[in-house]
Amino acid sequence: MKKTVKYYVNEKPVEKEYNYIPFRYILAVMITLFEVFAIIGIVIGLCCYVPYFYILAWITQIVCVVRIISSDDNPDYKIPWLLFVMILPVAGFMLYFIFYSRVLKRKYVKRLEALKEASYKKNDDDLFDKLSAENPIAASQAKMLTAISESHLFENTKQTYFPVGEDMYRQLLIDLYKAEKFIYMEYFIIEEGKFWNSILEILKEKAEKGLDVKVVYDDIGCMSTLPADYHKFLRKLGISATPFSRLRGNADSEFNNRNHRKITVIDGKIGYTGGINLADEYINEIVKYGHWKDTAIRLEGEAVWELTRLFYIDYGINVKKMPDIKNECFAEQQIEESGYIIPFGDGPYPIYNRRVGKSVIQNMLSSATRYVYMTSPYLIIDNDLCQSIENTALRGVDVRIILPHIPDKKLVFAMTRSFYHRLMSAGVKIYEYESGFIHAKSYIADDEYAMIGTINLDYRSLVHHFENGVWMYRTSCIEELKKDIQDTLSKSICVTSEMQKATLPERFIRSVVRIFAPLL
Repeated sequence: MKKTVKYYVNEKPVEKEYNYIPFRYILAVMITLFEVFAIIGIVIGLCCYVPYFYILAWITQIVCVVRIISSDDNPDYKIPWLLFVMILPVAGFMLYFIFYSRVLKRKYVKRLEALKEASYKKNDDDLFDKLSAENPIAASQAKMLTAISESHLFENTKQTYFPVGEDMYRQLLIDLYKAEKFIYMEYFIIEEGKFWNSILEILKEKAEKGLDVKVVYDDIGCMSTLPADYHKFLRKLGISATPFSRLRGNADSEFNNRNHRKITVIDGKIGYTGGINLADEYINEIVKYGHWKDTAIRLEGEAVWELTRLFYIDYGINVKKMPDIKNECFAEQQIEESGYIIPFGDGPYPIYNRRVGKSVIQNMLSSATRYVYMTSPYLIIDNDLCQSIENTALRGVDVRIILPHIPDKKLVFAMTRSFYHRLMSAGVKIYEYESGFIHAKSYIADDEYAMIGTINLDYRSLVHHFENGVWMYRTSCIEELKKDIQDTLSKSICVTSEMQKATLPERFIRSVVRIFAPLL
C-alpha cells in the first residue's frame, strides 16, 4: 500500500510516494485483535454457561485490583489500569493479564545474559575514587547511574557536539568512508532518501570489501518508511540486517516496547548518538513541520565500548544465531580529554528494573543550584517528575524547557500544552521553538552536568521504549551545548498565561486523555 505526500525541498514542492502500513502489519494487528477478543469471549462464555465460574472471575478481578495497587509501579501508570479492570467486567482483567507488563521468555533471558557476559569488562573503582575526590555529588550520581543501567564510568573520550542534523550528516559520511573493520548502525527510523541512500552506498562498498556491517531498525518505527522485508534486501547487499522485535501479531507487549535508540559504532573507536534518525527531514532536506531542530554527539575513545555493547545486545536478541563478540569490537585508544562520561541504555521492566533516564533527569534537577535547561519534542510526564521540575524552580533555580511550536502530532501537542500552567505557576519558563519542530533531547545543568540522547520527556521514552543516552560531567562539549540552547532560546517564543487559553471541549479532552497518557 502506498501514499503520496507533498514536501518542500529548497522551497520547491515535491511529491514522494511512501509505503503506508504494509499488509503484514495490518495482518499482525488483526491477529492480535482476534486473539484478544477470542480470549475475552471464551472467559465471558464460561462465566455465562459454567456454574459458579463467574465467582472465579469476580475473585480474579479483586486479585488484579489488589495486585495493581500493591505493585511498585508509578501511581500514574496504575490509575488507567485500575479504571480498565474495575469498569470493564472480565475484559478489564483479561487486558491486564495480556498487556500490563512485559514477560520475558526463558530463551530470551538466557540470550540476554550471554550477550552481557561476552561483552567488555571494566573495573571503575579507581575512576570513581578520582571523581569522588573532585566532586562527591557527581560521583554519587555516576555510581547510581552505572548501577541501574549496568554501564561504566569513562574518561579520556573526545566529544563532538552537533547542533543540527546537517552537521552530523557531513561528519558521519567522512567517518563511514574511513571505516576499516566494522560498522554497526541501529535506528528507530530509516527512510529511503538522500540521508539514508548516501549512507547505504558506503555500507554496500564496505561490505563488499569484507567489513562486518550490521544494521538494526525498529519494525514499527519503519512501518511506513521501509518495505516490510527490507532486511532481506540489505542482506543481499552483504549487510547483516534485522528488524527489532518483528511484529508477528502476538497479544503481548510487542506493540508497546519499541526500540527508540539511535547508535552508530565505527571500528569500536567512534560512536554517534542523539535524536537524529536516518531520514531526510532530520537534515532539513525536506520540510515537514518547519525547520527541524535536532542534536547529536560523536564520541571517540573508550566510552564507545558501551554503545557497542548496547548494539550487540539489541542485534543479538533479534537474530536466530548468537553473534560472536570479538575483542576487536572494544578497541583501546590513547586519548587525553577532560571530564567524565557514561553512555547508558534504558528500557522497559524487567530488562531494566528502574527508570534510568528519568533518574538521570531527576538527579540533575535535584543537584542544580543555578539553572537547568531542557529540550524535548513532547512533555507528557508523571506527577513524580513534574514535582521534581517544580521543586527545582521553587528553589530559585532557572528552569527552562524548549518545546516545538509546530507540532508533528496534534493530540500529543495538546497534551504537552496541558502541563504548561502547572509548571509555569511554579516558576518554570516554557518556550516554543518558533521556526518549527524541535526533536532534540538535551539536558544541561550549571555548566557541569549534561545528557544527550534519545530520551524525550514523555511516557514512551521514560517507561515503555528502549532508549539510550550519554551522561557527562565537566566535559568539553557542555559549553557548546549551552551556547546552542541559548541560541535556540533566542529563536523561541516564551509562553505566557494569555497563550494558554483553551475552550471547554479542549480542556475536557486534555483531562480525559491525560488519564490514559501512561498507556499511549
